[in-house]
Amino acid sequence: MKAHDQPASGLAPETVERRIRPRFKLNVEIKVDSRTCGVLKGQTLDISESGISALLTIEVPLRELVELEFTLPCGPVNIYAMVRQRNAFRYGFQFLQSEAVAKVIRLTCRQLAVEQSLLARHEPASE
Repeated sequence: MKAHDQPASGLAPETVERRIRPRFKLNVEIKVDSRTCGVLKGQTLDISESGISALLTIEVPLRELVELEFTLPCGPVNIYAMVRQRNAFRYGFQFLQSEAVAKVIRLTCRQLAVEQSLLARHEPASE
């Protein structure tokens, strides 16, 4: 398990449920439109086919339905999501899928998987 896949709880990987979808590093600006907090800006950390994580400076309630806007290599994305996790300033959002947007996200995750796999092969081994 890579460092960005480690659970925030600090528990050993064996004691934490494994994710269904792999996550890929993604560092882009994100806009979160929240009914309770208004429009917030943040920075994404990673993405999967089922959700995205981001750093936000204002607290958003868990289980709130929000609208997300961010740009992927394939183009801009506008999708609804539910706030599923919060650890300090890091938030986890679960996408509420629309088929058209899901296709763009799926293609991006596949592209990031290839790119990050190639980068990992060329990085010097650290011990």
